[in-house]
Amino acid sequence: MDYFIIVITTVAGLYFHWWLYVRIKRWADRDLALSLAGQDETRRAFMLERLAEAQRQGVKRRDLAQWLERAAAETPAQK
Repeated sequence: MDYFIIVITTVAGLYFHWWLYVRIKRWADRDLALSLAGQDETRRAFMLERLAEAQRQGVKRRDLAQWLERAAAETPAQK
């Protein structure tokens, strides 16, 4: 019974750390996209769409900053 408790606790701890790591990566990616957008709400929405597009395309994390910077340069003209 002791081994069962140790295994369950270890698995739960590993899962929690994995989940936290994934959440922090998502928050960092979202923060990067929003920082490139500035304060304009339209531009912020556009950059979040570009981030979702990068994720769909499977852009690697090391290339994401450059990909988002290129996307920010393509932002539609503001009125």
